[in-house]
Amino acid sequence: MALCLKQVFNKDKTFRPRKKFEPGTQRFELYKKAQASLKSGLDLRAVVQLPPGESINDWIAVHVVDFFNRINLIYGTMSEYCTERSCPIMSGGLKYEYRWQDDSKYKKPTKLSAPQYMCMLMDWIEMLINNEDIFPTRIGVPFPKQFQQVCTKILTRLFRVFVHVYIHHFDSIINMGAEAHVNTCYKHFYYFIREFSLIDHRELEPLVRMALARGGGGGVVWAGHSTALGLDSEQC
Repeated sequence: MALCLKQVFNKDKTFRPRKKFEPGTQRFELYKKAQASLKSGLDLRAVVQLPPGESINDWIAVHVVDFFNRINLIYGTMSEYCTERSCPIMSGGLKYEYRWQDDSKYKKPTKLSAPQYMCMLMDWIEMLINNEDIFPTRIGVPFPKQFQQVCTKILTRLFRVFVHVYIHHFDSIINMGAEAHVNTCYKHFYYFIREFSLIDHRELEPLVRMALARGGGGGVVWAGHSTALGLDSEQC
């Protein structure tokens, strides 16, 4: 999938520079193992499973960084279609609006345009994954107790990029010939978050509704989520 993504999407249009794993580290070896499994054609449900004897936190860390890179690449290429004018509110259809909140500038849930939200999101994730206190890279340095909680927040917000892109820019995906590649990236992401219960099932609701409206979802995997689950309309 990595090669296909690079062929379809412009790697020069990433929102942020790719986060790379340092060669010779355990996390780099895990990353190589994960990439080899992806390229082998294995079922994605099997690809996301924790390899025997490996640390779950290292496995999650590798995937969080990899998904950040992939989704950053997808949205960076799509960003010319996602503008202040076309997307004045960060949303997932008419029912779902995502407001931004952080610990510095926006301490209360705040309405932002989709491009503004994406910019804040990528900055925020980049800050976290570069923070050695949260994503330690040195051998023997433990992960913090709240590590998986932080990753849940990151992945939840990254999922909203898929929601926005699928619901508001699906025609552009098709016109770019990128539908199959975006779907594969989404499926990989979806199976991973389900394998380790990293996102509240209510967050999946916007794409469930889209799938139902389109009579099955145009190739996107929903893995049994075919009923309304209920979700507040404003999320941060």
